[in-house]
Amino acid sequence: MDKLSNFGYSKVNTKEKTRLVQKVFSDVAQNYDFMNDVMSFGAHRFWKKIFIDIINPSKNDRIIDVGSGSGDLVLEIQKKYLNTKIDVVDLNKAMLKEGKKRIKKGNVRFYVQNAENLSFSDNTYDKYLIAFCLRNITNMDQSLKEAFRILKPGGQYYCLEFSKPNSIPLSNIYSYYKSNFIPFFGKVFSNNEDAYSYLNESIDIFPNQENLKNKIENIGFKSVKYINLFGGIVSIHMGCKY
Repeated sequence: MDKLSNFGYSKVNTKEKTRLVQKVFSDVAQNYDFMNDVMSFGAHRFWKKIFIDIINPSKNDRIIDVGSGSGDLVLEIQKKYLNTKIDVVDLNKAMLKEGKKRIKKGNVRFYVQNAENLSFSDNTYDKYLIAFCLRNITNMDQSLKEAFRILKPGGQYYCLEFSKPNSIPLSNIYSYYKSNFIPFFGKVFSNNEDAYSYLNESIDIFPNQENLKNKIENIGFKSVKYINLFGGIVSIHMGCKY
């Protein structure tokens, strides 16, 4: 019997989850950046800038950006160092196509691959980046193992993801917003209420800050910590491969 995974609040087999998630992102690819601006009131750009500032990439780094989508992180890195080596990975061809449209310069290569089964050699990268993608991966633990494998000794893992607000009033406001306004915005601006209902649900079932920290540590990463943004609505997790 196939192992079941969460697709939002629903339980589906693992292959079906991967297919359904990819359909969601294929459906929203062309409106993805616009909808991110609408749903976050532009805050996602601020979060990603902070993320890259914390990562502090250097021109000699070899970086992998997993679940890169439309390439926001790459463009932010290139503001600092245009020619940093970056491998862009996304399982979704439509999203990768949007990234290629926006990333015109630099030392960037594009790959259609699954974060759970990367083709890259062991000990290849200085920094592994994943932003607003981890919760969409079918087997999160396997993706963490792959991240650990392809990082060099001393390499750093960085994850930017929605998380759990650290106050009850904020949590209540955020929960109401997610469950009511995000699907509404999806319906009005993208004609796709179902896709944005899934995105809301995927945030709800994602591990909280401490649980994700434990998962990262269990894979073998050391010095694991996290930084909350916007009162814990978004969190940055990081760890080192020693």
